[in-house]
Amino acid sequence: MISLTDSQKIGMGLTGFGVFFLFFGMMLFFDKALLAIGNILFVSGLSFIIGLERTLRFFFQRHKVKATSFFLGGVFVVLIGWPIIGIILEIYGFFLLFRGFFPVAVGFIRRVPVLGSLLSLPWIRSLVDKIGSIR
Repeated sequence: MISLTDSQKIGMGLTGFGVFFLFFGMMLFFDKALLAIGNILFVSGLSFIIGLERTLRFFFQRHKVKATSFFLGGVFVVLIGWPIIGIILEIYGFFLLFRGFFPVAVGFIRRVPVLGSLLSLPWIRSLVDKIGSIR
């Protein structure tokens, strides 16, 4: 079992609530307030989990400038009141930021008993193979 510090536990809670508020905000037809709260909770939770210095190093690497610009620009656009455009920018930035993690995640999900067999279905397998090979 992985042991977490108290600040990492707080970060997990903040990130979880952030994802919940983002999802709930999208379900309620892009509610500006819920999306703004979700963005703030998600980013602050991330910095609690991995630390402020590592968060800044992750977002502001030279090869991730475009991805960070789209992600943080999307957060800003949501905060000023244009939720649909902001979420589109955020999603694009998120995929650019975390595209190196997708092959690891797909490999892990393929080893989970029920999910692995679902990902082996022919029409899902081709899509998952494309997502898993993104670098």
